[in-house]
Amino acid sequence: MPVSVAPSGILPVWKPVRGADRTLVEQLEAELAGRIDAHMLRPGSRLPSVRKMAESAGLSRYTVIEAYERLQARGLILSRPGAGYFVRPPVDLPVVAEAAMQEQSEPSRLDVTWLLREMFGTGTSVKLTAASGVLPQHWLDADLVAGAIRASARTDVEGLLHYGHPQGSPQLRKHIATMLGTQGVAAHPDHHLMTTAGVTHAIDLVLRLMVQPGDTVLVEDPGWPVIFGRLAAYGARLISVPRRREGPDLEVLERLATEHRPKLFLINSVVHNPTGYTLGAAAAHDVLRLAEKHDFMILEDDTYADFHDGTAIRLASMDRLQRVILVTGYAKTLAAGLRVGVLAARPDLVARLIDLKLLAGLCTPQLGENVMKRLLREGHYGRHLLRLRQKVNQARQKCVDALMACGLNVPYLPPAGIFVWADCGQDSEAVARAASEAGMLLAPGTLFSSTQAPSTMLRFTVSAVEQAELWPALASLLRRT
Repeated sequence: MPVSVAPSGILPVWKPVRGADRTLVEQLEAELAGRIDAHMLRPGSRLPSVRKMAESAGLSRYTVIEAYERLQARGLILSRPGAGYFVRPPVDLPVVAEAAMQEQSEPSRLDVTWLLREMFGTGTSVKLTAASGVLPQHWLDADLVAGAIRASARTDVEGLLHYGHPQGSPQLRKHIATMLGTQGVAAHPDHHLMTTAGVTHAIDLVLRLMVQPGDTVLVEDPGWPVIFGRLAAYGARLISVPRRREGPDLEVLERLATEHRPKLFLINSVVHNPTGYTLGAAAAHDVLRLAEKHDFMILEDDTYADFHDGTAIRLASMDRLQRVILVTGYAKTLAAGLRVGVLAARPDLVARLIDLKLLAGLCTPQLGENVMKRLLREGHYGRHLLRLRQKVNQARQKCVDALMACGLNVPYLPPAGIFVWADCGQDSEAVARAASEAGMLLAPGTLFSSTQAPSTMLRFTVSAVEQAELWPALASLLRRT
């Protein structure tokens, strides 16, 4: 774009392009930011006044003011009352030695924080991943969520200016109660339900309420590794119960309950992570019988249950929320960023958990609640689930075929869920470490044990079938290790 030098010598004359894709504000903002980055406008330089810039560029003063305010928000310029706008000097950020960063990114032993860092993109460079705990964005319905957000912004914006209900949106709780009712869980929206900022938040509230340092808590092995870290942080004594296809090993569960008098048992009944197992009716009855006999509570994690397209057994349904606390959410099936979780429990526990929620973080953000309320009320979520289940179910068999072609054994093909639990026939931690060095993320079975016991198992996400380059790389890696 041709320019001429302004009389001041500070800023060449610039004219916007009318009818361009970008607004006039965006054009002026980009032009000035580019000149600042290129040092055409040096730190301390004074920008033309709003009036002069508007006259020279043929813009309104309001357009110039908005562009200047955007640059100020980006930290590129600053305003001095009575003096004008000036290019802001750059901020000298502290330098962290590369060796220190390398030390942080290469743990001596792979653990759950390593996996989470890699999954969320804050660790080393990962080019191929088979270990994500969520589905890729293009498998979810971004347009559905965006439409609900826009509709909520039009009709519910006043509510966003205030704190929400500590227990969660009353309307949302009614819709959740209806949905749980179709799954056999009888929960009154005003007495048995509360919302949380995701399942992890719900579990954390329960642990704060029920677990004291030194308390014994039973967990499944394999199981969700994040919960192991949370329990350890609260000083709990973790004891593992082997998870079988129909449910926990009941003989071991009874023996451990007799010996250790646990306070709590955490179980992933429907579409278990990482195996995909779903609790059977007989085992469910026995688990509840043992909870009554040995006086322990049960925290039932229903995170992946919406991927199950049949009639699944839930302890919360059979127990009617007496000894069972049920937690679930929508991060895996809809949008993790909404951070909407659900907790169902008996009324006295809900009341105490609401108090903890208030102390820990006040209320659940209303935007996410409003979006979920709309999607449940209008039936969009149910239709979305049908489409998503079909896509996941089709990918699962393809994933199993690809794994077996690479030389892995798949001892169990789950009927639902986004995971496949596969046996690589060697130390899975060594395989995962070698994969990490090659830019590939794998989830070794050691992470899914509370004791990080050696394992030959790996957890794969079925969406990995879309990464054609993953499978030859994985096969080559397994041959070398």
